[in-house]
Parts: sequence; structure tokens; C-alpha cells
Amino acid sequence: VKPKHLDALTFTLYPVIEGRMACKFIWGEVTELDGQERTATIQPMFVKDKEVIDFDFCIIAAGCNFGVFHKWGESLWFPTIHAAARPEGSWPHLDERFLEGRRRHIFEEYKAIKDLNEKNASVLVVGAGFIGVEWITELEHFFKNLKLTIIDALPQCLGPLPAKAANYCSNYMKRHGIKEHYNTKYNAKDPNFYTSIGLAGGATKEYVCIGVKASNYFMPTETTSEKGPGGGGWILMDMNLAVKTREGKVWSTDEQGYPRIFAIGDCNYGCVDGPGPMDAWPIPAIPKISYPGEEEAIVAIKNIEKIDKIVFRGIKTSNMGYPLEPVTMHWPWGAGMFATSLGPDDACFVAGANWVKNSGLMCVWGSPCAVQKEIIEASKVDECAFGIVGRLIWHFVHHTPVHL
Repeated sequence: VKPKHLDALTFTLYPVIEGRMACKFIWGEVTELDGQERTATIQPMFVKDKEVIDFDFCIIAAGCNFGVFHKWGESLWFPTIHAAARPEGSWPHLDERFLEGRRRHIFEEYKAIKDLNEKNASVLVVGAGFIGVEWITELEHFFKNLKLTIIDALPQCLGPLPAKAANYCSNYMKRHGIKEHYNTKYNAKDPNFYTSIGLAGGATKEYVCIGVKASNYFMPTETTSEKGPGGGGWILMDMNLAVKTREGKVWSTDEQGYPRIFAIGDCNYGCVDGPGPMDAWPIPAIPKISYPGEEEAIVAIKNIEKIDKIVFRGIKTSNMGYPLEPVTMHWPWGAGMFATSLGPDDACFVAGANWVKNSGLMCVWGSPCAVQKEIIEASKVDECAFGIVGRLIWHFVHHTPVHL
């Protein structure tokens, strides 16, 4: 809702990866990954024919989409970039593989919302999780004429987080004239549904902000889940974050049995399940947020470094004399930290949450939390752009003896 904010959040990948990181950047889409041959089939930009490259190790960090009702998971919260999805998308005239294409899409959406505001239109946000609450409070802050309503099937906003945080966000929305309806399922085909939430005849505009959807189209079916959020399709991984099959076997191994392909972040299944309740699982369900993905990246990189020493350099022990072996993933403590914006000037921060309903503690709120989010945002973007300040801050976040 604030187009110029995009400039503070984005940068061009090529000069950062090739210039600052001294790595090779291939601009293209992976259409197939072969675990046995350790090759990736790529459709490069500006080239008609696909190419095949080989590798020693591979980390899959493909993310996910957020439109659970769309075939390709299309939503405003993630650019439409896959070759198969673009022709069937709602904005095929925009190529969001380019930064300018994404910028133009944001301009179009901004104009559409501005027109709705001038007409005093009604807007329905479906889903009162983080995205839904943040989106509707941003709309309220910048477009005062909109008549805003938010619904959720759960009894409170923010899903399973502590009641204190949910109440804080709910009270904010009440003070700003946002109508809330909980324990309410979305049913666009039922006219009585709209009447029940005070929108007889329907809303002028609807935004669906519920759930996530896998977009691992390049992976063979044997390596993806049959179930899970959005209908499954998530990459299965073992305790080392190595990709595994539905039968539980590591998918891509070398002659010595070491894994060569790892899946991290939002693209993977998000847990290593087992018999019994979730508390007894090797890795209980991990939220699909940034911190766990970064933590998983550290574990995957450490495993690659160790396997490289063992297989290619003949080093079998650490400097302390311990046998080198891949490390296992853990449930990251940072996976329980959630900062929810309430417009640009308010927010609440929860720490210590886990897979148990109502766990965690709201420890920062109000304007100090809004400043906290600004610091997190600025330092994270700087780190991703390989800036020294962001790297120093977040290196020590992920390299403390407490959790690694």
C-alpha cells in the first residue's frame, strides 16, 4: 500500500551475488532436479533451449506461495515467476521475474485500492493470521474511506499465539473501525455468509490471506509430501535436512552414503514427524517464517562443509580430534518469535512460542515494537545485500552456543 517502500526492500541479485559474494549467478528457472545424476535442468532467461548443469552439492531454498485457492498458489504476497504459472495468472501482462515487472504490479494494485477508497468501498480480508492482520491495518492507515472487515475460522486473530497478543491486535482493530468476525468460515457461494458478517450483497473487494501452498514443481513426486498445508507437495527431509523419499530413504547420496541435496526454508515439509503426539516427533512442526529458514541454512551449509572434507579432502576428524559427521537439525528457538505490524506506527512482538496452542509471551508492543520491526527490516535487507552491518548482526544471532 506504500509503493516507495519497495525500494527499501529490494535490490538486484546479480551484482550482489557475482560482485560482493564472488559466486556465479545463473538467471533461470530450474524445471527438473535429478538426484541420482546430480544435475539440474534449467530454462535460462533469453534462451529458447533448456540447459543441464551438474553439481556436487545442492541446497533447495525455493520458498512457497500463499494463494491456497489458486492452481499455482498465486497471490499478491509473492511474484508470479514460474513459466507454467504466468500464462494462467491474473496479471499475465506483467513479468514479475523482473524487478520492474514487480514494481509495475504494485503500482497497479495501489491505483486499484486508491479507486476503491474514493468510492468508499467495502473490503473483506479472509484470514486473520499475520498477513491478514498486517494487510487490513495497513489499508486502514493509508486509505481512511474503506469499510474494512476481517474474518477467520478460529476463535481469535493470530491463530495459535497467546491470547494477550491476539487481544492487543483485536483491540487495535476495534479502535480503528475494523469489523472482526471469528469462528466464521469463508463461503463465497452462500449469500447468507455475507449477510452474517454485515456485507449483504458481498464485498466490493476480497483478499484471501489464509495458508500456504507448495511450489516445488521441479521435484519428483517421490520426494514430496502427500499431505500438509495447501494439499501437500512439500519437500521431505530427514534430520540432516537431506531430501528424502516417501519411503524414508535419502534421495541423493554419493558412493559413501553421504547426502548431496538439502531442502531448507519454506519449501520443505517443515517437520520430521513420527508416531505419537507432536511433542514426541524428532522435529515438531516449524512455522514458515524467515528465522527457521536461516537456521536451517546454517545446518545445511555445515553439513556440506563436513561432507566436502570427508569425501573430497580426506579429512575424517575435526581440529579437536572428533570424528566428522553431519549434524542434525533442531527446533529453532527463533521459530517462536513473531512480530506483527499494526500499520506503520504500532506492532506487537511474541517470543517463546512453539507448536503448543497459546504458547509464547508478548514482550514488546506499541511504538517501540514498530521501531524494532524497522531495525529488523533494515538490517535483514542489508545482510541479504551482503552489507557488513547486517551480516555482523545476523551472523551472531545464528552462531551462538545456545542453539547451534
